[in-house]
Amino acid sequence: MTEVTSPESLLFASTAQAFLEKEASLARVRELHASGTSFEPQWWQRAAELGWASLLVPEGLGGGSVSGNGVADLALVAEQIGKTVAPGPLHPVSTVLAGLVDADEPERHADLIGSLVSGEAVASWAVYRPGAGWSPYTPGVTATAGGPGFRLDGVADRVEAGEECSALLVVTECDSALRQFVVPTDAPGVTVEPQRSLDLTKRYARVIFSGVGVDGTAAVGTPEQTRALIARQSQIAQVLQCAEVVGILATVVDMTVRWGFDRHSFGRPLASYQALKHRYADLKIGLEACRATTRAAVAAVSGRTPDAEYAVSAAKSYVGEHASPMIQDCVQLHGGIGVTWEHDLHLYLRRAVLYRSMYGTPEDHNLRIYALTEELESAS
Repeated sequence: MTEVTSPESLLFASTAQAFLEKEASLARVRELHASGTSFEPQWWQRAAELGWASLLVPEGLGGGSVSGNGVADLALVAEQIGKTVAPGPLHPVSTVLAGLVDADEPERHADLIGSLVSGEAVASWAVYRPGAGWSPYTPGVTATAGGPGFRLDGVADRVEAGEECSALLVVTECDSALRQFVVPTDAPGVTVEPQRSLDLTKRYARVIFSGVGVDGTAAVGTPEQTRALIARQSQIAQVLQCAEVVGILATVVDMTVRWGFDRHSFGRPLASYQALKHRYADLKIGLEACRATTRAAVAAVSGRTPDAEYAVSAAKSYVGEHASPMIQDCVQLHGGIGVTWEHDLHLYLRRAVLYRSMYGTPEDHNLRIYALTEELESAS
């Protein structure tokens, strides 16, 4: 999420905003929830036609970005999505594509990359181990080499859009090394079980692998580079979450301030009272701090700087720690109506709370920052 200055980026942002306002409004989110639907495949294909799924993909593989900075453009889309807490698999598809295009010989997966870019297919990252927090380097699935391919056994959970996916990028332990494999969800031995989510439209799944056979071409990258691929995919997933939460906070803070001007007490707008002005100011300060840390993380990931992991953990920690209390404060500033099902505030709160725990809690990232700082001091 960088400052939008070029005409091309401004047009891209306004197009995304107009599409979301028309096709993924808050009313539409409620309709999808009522029907038990996560997102409509046709809707995602139209989003993909706007270039949302191509931003991390090189032109040689059918991708490209508006500004030439795919990560920044992708974060811009995520921020717009946050404004209406829109559905859709932007995060899982982008995370999978980040791994596929960075791996050696990405042409081996050109068909999958092409179908993801066009929106014809959806894929997700199977990285979480059941019963464990964020530990991407200790997967719950093992891969055993045998004959021309591999056999996968184990369980991954919290797989976003698992039921809607045609393929999964599965993190495994293979001969004491980390490997990732592309696995079709309709492969024999794959069982997908839905999991409940706090969010109205975000859906997750528990995926069981029982003797799933894949050939050697299903492997993504080499054993030597897999750890770096996982790190890159983690960074993409985390900055997209932060960017989306910034969009959520911007919308909720604006909604709360407008409420303060619209509602009157003793003939005066609520926003005219000094005590409330202080709280609005605190919300604005918190929003800009979240925006700044996220912007720094996006820039670091875009530039693949040595401190990218540090910057991303700092953003994920700060945004995760402050977003939910800020939205809760907005609920209180709305009074009684803020806690009703009919009001839209809880839609934003639900997603912010969900994202606080996914891909590392603030506590996880605080520990990671400490470890990175220790490594830096030891090296110096």
